[in-house]
Amino acid sequence: MDLWELSVQEMSESLKKKEISCEELLHSVYERTTQVDSQVNAFITMVEKEQVIKNAVNCKNAPESNLKGIPYALKDNICTSGVKTTCASVMLKDFVPSYDATVHRKLKEQDAVLVGKLNMDEFAMGTSTELSAFKTTRNPWSLDRVPGGSSGGCAAAVASGEIPFAIGTDTGGSIRQPAAYCGVVGLKPTYGRVSRWGIIPLASSLDQVGIISRNVGDSALVLNSVAGHDQLDSTSARNDCPDYRSFLNSNIKGMKIGVPKEYLQLGIDQQIRDHFDKALALYEQLGARIEEVSLPHSEYALAAYHIICPAEASTNLACLDGIRFGYRDIESDNVFDLYTNSRTHGFGNETKRRIMLGTYALSAGFYDAYYLKALKVRRLILDDFIKVFASFDVIAAPTTPTTAFKIGEQVGDPLTLYMNDILTVPVNMAGLPGITVPCGFAEGLPVGLQLIAKPFEEGTLISFADALERNTDYHTRRPHLEVK
Repeated sequence: MDLWELSVQEMSESLKKKEISCEELLHSVYERTTQVDSQVNAFITMVEKEQVIKNAVNCKNAPESNLKGIPYALKDNICTSGVKTTCASVMLKDFVPSYDATVHRKLKEQDAVLVGKLNMDEFAMGTSTELSAFKTTRNPWSLDRVPGGSSGGCAAAVASGEIPFAIGTDTGGSIRQPAAYCGVVGLKPTYGRVSRWGIIPLASSLDQVGIISRNVGDSALVLNSVAGHDQLDSTSARNDCPDYRSFLNSNIKGMKIGVPKEYLQLGIDQQIRDHFDKALALYEQLGARIEEVSLPHSEYALAAYHIICPAEASTNLACLDGIRFGYRDIESDNVFDLYTNSRTHGFGNETKRRIMLGTYALSAGFYDAYYLKALKVRRLILDDFIKVFASFDVIAAPTTPTTAFKIGEQVGDPLTLYMNDILTVPVNMAGLPGITVPCGFAEGLPVGLQLIAKPFEEGTLISFADALERNTDYHTRRPHLEVK
């Protein structure tokens, strides 16, 4: 087995026992990335190999940590001092931050080693990673299909073995949906559990930093390092963080799983439904109790999301005007043309579409009719979850209605693209933790099971996800990529 094939846990143990060196591990990972990324297109920016190895050498004599010497990559909306952070947009194509996002700083303090920045839909607005200004990322399981989005580069890089784990962001399913499409584990923590400071925002009340990894144990290990209160983030929660690894190998006998009937009426592909039912049957064999529940306002979640998210995006991106930040059209001869041309050429069509929708929803005369009403719906969605969690430990549902679709199949139809998040958006609207784990394959393409828990109950998610993983082998399967 090559070193890049090891899990984060295996890498950490081997490094601690000095069975391998940091340099050997980094050489193996860098070689794998060089061999396959031309097919997958996961990376926007790679840190120079010499710098990566230097960073690995520098951590040799540092105190032991569980991530010491472990390579990782970041979604390209996470600020990195001295390394480009583009948000996959022409608007920020030359932006090099002077500071690190908190999540990146925490990983550096653990002596993990940054390998590069990963492709995404521009400003995280998309579900397929086809909307990047620079390249289209491909699904390692079938190179003619999308990896999902907007953290598609993260999911594709982990699934293809280019990196053992990646940090992404999830605004409406942007970690869980691509993780499901690529057959890996995607963990979206509770809103506020992981600091958002230094993340270039899409929608500040919905965005959450999370983890994509090859197995549940690796996600628990990484979550231990990145979770916790951050005084730089006013939305950061002060709740204590347990050792998430302590929830591995748990007994779920007698625990209750709720299955929302509304989620199974939303055009779920029959093969997705079959694998979902098999996963539920396995949970029953393990002693869990399963009952149907109702989340009646879920059908309105996607519509409300696409009012709230663009509204917040239009506000957050207002500073990218060619004067304060971002691409500047230097040929403009007056201020009006400078604003207009800079934003016209700097933003892609989807970004401009959402800015216009958001500005409209916030404008005088429409705020009450659209934005305020969407906020009220959001509260009703949360209330539905609270009622269910009074009697159940987790909620289970498919992660996506279908498996990964073909590149170009939906990119010209925004409404169809939006529907890919229909099962994941309610979790963000309620600020809850969610995880997706592989639960099967349909015609060679991965299928994901989504689990949802109470606020700050990531440990419960890890218990259930790990139980499924320990009794299946889907997480061990790897796509075949031609080595070049």
